[in-house]
Parts: sequence; C-alpha cells; structure tokens
Amino acid sequence: MAGLTLSQASRALGKSKSTLNRAIKTGRLSATRNEDGTFSINPAELYRAFPEPSRNTLPERPKEPDRTTVPDDLGSRISLLQQLLEREREAVADLKEDRDRWRQQATSLLANQEAAPAAPPLVKRHRWWPF
Repeated sequence: MAGLTLSQASRALGKSKSTLNRAIKTGRLSATRNEDGTFSINPAELYRAFPEPSRNTLPERPKEPDRTTVPDDLGSRISLLQQLLEREREAVADLKEDRDRWRQQATSLLANQEAAPAAPPLVKRHRWWPF
C-alpha cells in the first residue's frame, strides 16, 4: 500500500503538518524518508499513533447522583496517582525521621562542645618583616 505524504496525513487527521513532523522526530510516529526528502507514512501507523477522532473520545461511565462523570481511563490514572502520592508521603516521612535524627545529633554535639574546656588562646607570633 502506498504511503501518505505529510500533507495528506495532516488532512486525513485534521492535524497540522508541524504536529506530525514533531511526532516523527520524537519517534511517536514512524515514517520513511523518500529520496526527495519527503516523508511516506503508512496509514495503519498513522492511525496507531493518532486514533481516529471517532475513537479518540473516551467512553464515560454511567452517571451517578452527586458525582461527576469521569472517563474510564481517568479512573485508572487517578488510582495510579493516588498510589504515587502514598509513596511520596512515605518518602517524606522517612526524610523527616532522618532530619530529626540529624538535628538531635547536632544538638548533642553542640552541647558537648559547650561543656568542653576552652582551648588555650593562640600565641601571636611575630613576623620577620615589620609590615
């Protein structure tokens, strides 16, 4: 099957050529470069990277009273983000424990330093040159 040019692909999707070009450069969309420097894009690859607009909309859950509708995909994202948030909270708690231990150690070192006798004053040495 013949590939689509960048212009044909952008018209078919309703996206700009620069969006498709950026997707090719980032690796989201694979395309082959022709001898004249233009891209040839396989339509199957095009619709893999950019689903058709009719399939692009997410199915919504049935409406429940006193709740906002959340697409199914967003529900899984929310649960993933909640798990990540819980991990971050655990990491913060560990860091706070470490901070408290270091603070206690620093306080005890300062207390020991204050209790230790002061070092004898340094004797000022005379320099050879008077200036």
